[in-house]
Amino acid sequence: MGVLRPEGSLPARVYWVRRAVVVLVLALVVVLAVLGVRALLGGGGDDGAAAPTDAGTTPAPTDEETTEGTPVCEPGAVGLEMTADATTYAAGALPTFTIRITNTGAATCLLDAGDAQRQVLITSGSDRIWASTDCATGETLQLLLAPGQVDERQVQWDRSRSVEGCTPDQPAAQPGTYQAVLALGGVSTEPVVFGLE
Repeated sequence: MGVLRPEGSLPARVYWVRRAVVVLVLALVVVLAVLGVRALLGGGGDDGAAAPTDAGTTPAPTDEETTEGTPVCEPGAVGLEMTADATTYAAGALPTFTIRITNTGAATCLLDAGDAQRQVLITSGSDRIWASTDCATGETLQLLLAPGQVDERQVQWDRSRSVEGCTPDQPAAQPGTYQAVLALGGVSTEPVVFGLE
């Protein structure tokens, strides 16, 4: 019965302390081994308790991941509408146009509707008065449009003339009848007729 009653030249207490140390060392080795395995598997400590929740949550896709592989909208899948906020503008009133871009196709697609691509052209008879693209920057505005989805924006005209290349100090438009047309991606709207006083 050497296990329960240590025998030897030393006092029994020394043998019990030795056995306790061996048991503690073995327990410490097991705990460290378990923690090491959990750390290698991506868990550990308090973070390990949250791991199942994190693993079950899919992070939101970035813009690049969302648009990657999405086709460009074909002209036949783009619907354009434009309306003016009035039919006649008193002196000093600025015409504001609401434009609506609709994906009329059957699949989600991408459309660059930046100021350099989306043009509101104002004419009076054969006279080209103003175009929103004349002074536009080259910045893009990528719209990811699901089937039937509508993007609505407003464009305001400051009643001054413009020329391609954005030459400054152009004269103001005179009172009269004007028409505005929206064009984007090979598609254009019917003219919107309005008057300036």
